[in-house]
Amino acid sequence: MERNFGDKRGKLGKLIIPVLAVAGVTLIGFVGFTPMFERVSPTIALQQNSAWNLKDPLEITLSDNSNITSYKVTFIDDQGEKILEEKILSTPQNNLLLKVAAPKFETLYKGKSIKLQIEATDDSKWLIFGNTTLETYDIAIDTKAPITQVINNSRYISRGGSALVVAKVADENLKDTYITFNDTQIFKLIPFYKENYYAAIIAWDITTPFEDFKKAEVVAIDKAGNKSTAKIPLYITDFAVKDSNLNIPQSFIDTVSTNVLEKMNEEVPTDLAERFVKQNRELRAKNIATIKKVSLDTLPKELFSDFTIKPFERLQGSMTAAGFGERRHYYLDEKMIDEAWHLGLDWASVAQDNIPITNSGDVIFKDYLGIYGNAIIVNHGLGLGSIYAHTTNQFINVGEKVTQGQKIATTGVTGAVLGDHLHFGVLVQGIEVNPLEWMDPNWIKTRITDILTESKTTINQNP
Repeated sequence: MERNFGDKRGKLGKLIIPVLAVAGVTLIGFVGFTPMFERVSPTIALQQNSAWNLKDPLEITLSDNSNITSYKVTFIDDQGEKILEEKILSTPQNNLLLKVAAPKFETLYKGKSIKLQIEATDDSKWLIFGNTTLETYDIAIDTKAPITQVINNSRYISRGGSALVVAKVADENLKDTYITFNDTQIFKLIPFYKENYYAAIIAWDITTPFEDFKKAEVVAIDKAGNKSTAKIPLYITDFAVKDSNLNIPQSFIDTVSTNVLEKMNEEVPTDLAERFVKQNRELRAKNIATIKKVSLDTLPKELFSDFTIKPFERLQGSMTAAGFGERRHYYLDEKMIDEAWHLGLDWASVAQDNIPITNSGDVIFKDYLGIYGNAIIVNHGLGLGSIYAHTTNQFINVGEKVTQGQKIATTGVTGAVLGDHLHFGVLVQGIEVNPLEWMDPNWIKTRITDILTESKTTINQNP
């Protein structure tokens, strides 16, 4: 009996080929889609990728889809190469934040630039030894701090009040410059008159107690991380705070507080005290944050030489219903449930009285603003603004320019109010300050316009 081995081999071959094909596809799929064979190289991010002061460590972020197993950072100049940091990780990680110090030099380093080479490898099996990224950065060496000098300023500032500062800040690699007040409030500087000179109106927030005042400084930081400061000389005076106790009727919470919260799409608590606190504290904080953001977003950035502002005027025929800087304590059923500062002047005359504007400017906000109701904010330049709250009708739109004497709105009862009136406030980079200063022509002259004029003379004399 004859056996046909050829037929068997043919049948076996036909069987093996599909099996091998399936195995091949499976292997390709396994290699292509299994994380251990991922093909994405590590990502390297250098925070200060243009300049270095050789004092502060460089911050380097390494990240990868799998895990980083090793890295090396090399300092390269015309004298050679120095390894700043090199490590094989016993426990590989997805993300690493390195703080790499400069090499130690026997004498003061005089080089102007270097190359920084950063290498990172992951634990992928795609290339057997892992994916590697190699990045080289050209780094300028800058060990000189910016020049920071106060040219002139309003010598006096009261709690809740304002002051003007003119400063010189110069650096080839300047990154940022600003004024700090008590290391908490930051005021942006605006280019003034000539290159390297800046000006800003600053504010002492009424909520910061007199005894907590520390200092105000001009701060400059360059791209290498060098920082310099200049103290602003100020004589300080306190503000006579008036405390007032207010009983809140349940009907006010049921109607006004509820309505304000609903119009701002806020949750309305069932408990009356919680509902009032939600409106008076939490929503108030959000509204104040909106005022500040709008003011800062529209802060001028171009160089200016002149700034003119007229004393703001009281609403004609009105009486002051509430003053600036009142500290209010709110009671419900003889129990204090909250407190807040009143940050403007409330003027009341007749219902829906016309509101003419004292100073020209640009309308930067017109909307319903919680406790402020229908509010308008006008930018007058140099970070100075004015706010008109609780209005009924508005006759302007955002982006329009308004001129002195123009009717912009009528008084009303929108927002968290009991009766028809205008809440008028003066803003310094979004912070409500004492309007009485800005209603005083002598104060404006001696604290603002004279300072700018004198500063120009000093700058012209400064080589």
